[in-house]
Amino acid sequence: MKNILYTLILTLFITTNGMSQERVKWHTDLNQALEIAFNEDKNMLLFFTGSDWCGWCKRLQSEVFKTPDFEEWSQKVVLVELDYPKRTPQDQNIRAQNVQLQGMFQVRGYPTVHIVSPEKMENGRTNLKSLGKTGYVRGGASAWLNVANNIVNKVP
Repeated sequence: MKNILYTLILTLFITTNGMSQERVKWHTDLNQALEIAFNEDKNMLLFFTGSDWCGWCKRLQSEVFKTPDFEEWSQKVVLVELDYPKRTPQDQNIRAQNVQLQGMFQVRGYPTVHIVSPEKMENGRTNLKSLGKTGYVRGGASAWLNVANNIVNKVP
């Protein structure tokens, strides 16, 4: 009986944990993310990461991006992961897009997080107006979200 109860509780925990992580949607295609941001009138969070080699990136993800607090906060923005892996295969179009954005935002280290406001220009092009940037912040989700909120809520 104990084994059945233990298995039931473990299954419930795994199911609940898996469902909560699925609610945070990271986009890799900037054009798709822009379409969503324009349709939902949201800012964008651009996460520049080296997913398979950057220790600080992995730490930011585990301490902040995979928490319930971040899940709730992330509903205000469109999340875009711009990855620069060393060992993991990556679509060439996504790689080219990420290299271009790395140059545009002058990213020199990882993790770097830019929060931007997308704007349509008169000539039909899109401008990503920078609201601010951050990286790894000591103190877990609450400390990181405090910095992110200061960026999003600052008055120009």
